[in-house]
Order: sequence, then structure tokens, then C-alpha cells
Amino acid sequence: MITISRLAKQFNLSRSTLLYYDRIGILRPSGRSPANYRLYTGVDRQRLEKICHYRQMGLSLKAIREILDAPDNMMGNVLKQRLQEIHRQIQALQNQQRVIRKLIGHPSFSDMPAGLNREKWTTLLRASGMTDQDMLQWHMEFERLFPDDHQAFLESLGIPRDDIKVIRSLSQK
Repeated sequence: MITISRLAKQFNLSRSTLLYYDRIGILRPSGRSPANYRLYTGVDRQRLEKICHYRQMGLSLKAIREILDAPDNMMGNVLKQRLQEIHRQIQALQNQQRVIRKLIGHPSFSDMPAGLNREKWTTLLRASGMTDQDMLQWHMEFERLFPDDHQAFLESLGIPRDDIKVIRSLSQK
């Protein structure tokens, strides 16, 4: 049996993550030391390995618990749902891509900074079907790929510096 700190270190997780997993019931320690420290077995380690594997697939902890606590045939259903979710996200990103390509390809694109402000840009993106979450994702990708250009773009829309700091900060999470 190993302690919570050692198990966390083996998986490059924080101790607080394992405490949280215990609290929500997805990974409970198999025992306690005489000093009441949490102790984990090889079976617990294998369960954590599966949890980490499913997290890498983007599954929620709720979905992971369903998989781990249900019969084997349940795993297929949860994974199919995740695959459908990924497909929807890809479609949303592809729609965003099409809108941006159209905007960039439009003859007036080179004139955009002079006549386009934050409100007009937001209205245009909403009209093209983007939600607030889609726009946040768009900003996050812009920030990740081209941080300097993202800054320049936000400035070109006439957004105040403090607001730009907030947008870029949210985009980095």
C-alpha cells in the first residue's frame, strides 16, 4: 500500500486532485494507516490509471464514474456519446473557420479596422451562428496561435486596454 502523495506523484497529479477524487467517490483509498493517512493498493492504482486515461479522452468525471462502476457494455455507450460530442465541437469550429475565411476574403476586409468596432464584430459573429462559448473558443485559439496579432486585432476594434487585458486573460485559460 502507498500513500496519497506517492500515488499522486506517480501520475503527476496533485494531492488535492486525489482528495477530490475521494470526496466525489471516483477513487477511494482501500485503507488507512494507524495515523489515519489514506493508503492505496495496486487495484486503486489501476483504477487511477483508467481515470487518467479517460480524462485524456476528454471524458467528464461523471462519465468516467459511469464507465468504471457499470458493466463493460456501458463503456461503449459513454464513448459513443463522447465521440458525438467531439463531432459537434469539430463542426462548430469548422463553421467558425468558414465565417472567418469569408470575412478575410471579403474585399472590404482590408478596411475593417477603420469601420469595424467591437459591437459590429460581435453582431457579425452572432449573425453567423457563433455563440458566446464559440467566440471565447475563437479568442482562445487566436491567443494561443498568434498572441501579438490577437492584441493588435483587439486594439483595431477600439476596445479599451483594460477590456483587452480581460479578454486576453480569459483567452489564456
